[in-house]
Amino acid sequence: RIMNYTSDLRRAEVDRAFKKAFKVWSDVTPLNFTRIRSGIADIMISFGTKEHGDFYPFDGPSGLLAHAFPPGPDYGGDAHFDDDEAWSDDSRGYNLFLVAAHEFGHSLGLEHSRDPGALMFPIYTYTGKSGFVLPDDDVQGIQELYGAGDKDPNPKHPKTPEKCDAELSLDAITELRGEMLVFKDRFFWRLHPQMVEAELVLLKSFWPELPNKIDAAYENPIKDLVFMFKGKKVWALNGYDIVEGFPKKIYEMGFPKEMKRIDAAVHITDTGKTLFFTGNKYWSYDEEAEVMEADYPRLIEEDFTGIGDKVDAVYQRNGYLYFFNGPLQFEYSIWSKRIVRVLHTSSIFWC
Repeated sequence: RIMNYTSDLRRAEVDRAFKKAFKVWSDVTPLNFTRIRSGIADIMISFGTKEHGDFYPFDGPSGLLAHAFPPGPDYGGDAHFDDDEAWSDDSRGYNLFLVAAHEFGHSLGLEHSRDPGALMFPIYTYTGKSGFVLPDDDVQGIQELYGAGDKDPNPKHPKTPEKCDAELSLDAITELRGEMLVFKDRFFWRLHPQMVEAELVLLKSFWPELPNKIDAAYENPIKDLVFMFKGKKVWALNGYDIVEGFPKKIYEMGFPKEMKRIDAAVHITDTGKTLFFTGNKYWSYDEEAEVMEADYPRLIEEDFTGIGDKVDAVYQRNGYLYFFNGPLQFEYSIWSKRIVRVLHTSSIFWC
């Protein structure tokens, strides 16, 4: 039962957000949710501010967004939303559907998850407009309590990547002000020289305007910019901020118009050139003159013999290039132009 409404959204939008949030859980369990207009429901939903009648006051804008009580008598199952927040049905303020889906997880008995990809992870991240699919960790949790339903419309639930997976492959890799960022699906790992453990975070938690998944990335340390590529677009980032005028089309850098994507990119500090890999070819870009070099593209196999005919991700360190191709990485000496070692992709995390 919905007791009252926020003034941030039209009533129909609030109803739609809550209905969609319940459907997230009913899709993967035998549970059915029915709205009632009067009387006492198992889940009473309300908006309130500060002290709102349950001894757990809200704290004004940001901070605590909402809370819900696990199944039980009295308040059990109820969900309360802080009306001092700016609620929305998109990326502005806080997305009511996403917060409600999380809170209804609590109403049904789930606790917070330690999986950064889970809906039940305690930190809010806007995950984008495209259709939301409940992550695997949440599906496992709710089905442990209620069992599986027989009508799941999305049997493929996104799993969170495991850094020590022997079959691990990567999407992209770059440095950012001394830190290494390793991209996989909608996540990246942060590898800091001072940190032993790699930290896994959602891409959208750092750059909400970026797509959920990227193809390639590299840092130009002289300009203090990181460039990220997805499909035919490129974004320039200064720390957390997207540089004005971006995203741009990759053909503006001199790539052929019919080129659909870039697989990997790496900036070679000593030469001031950036290498771009796509399919079985690669290009060289002069960062200072901002032009593609003549005589490119060339075949990867001819100039980097032994690394295979595609590159998933690449970075450079101390005169070596590290090429990633599926579950393997190749340590390649720039000076002797040969492969020095072949390693597992996961060895970047000391697995």
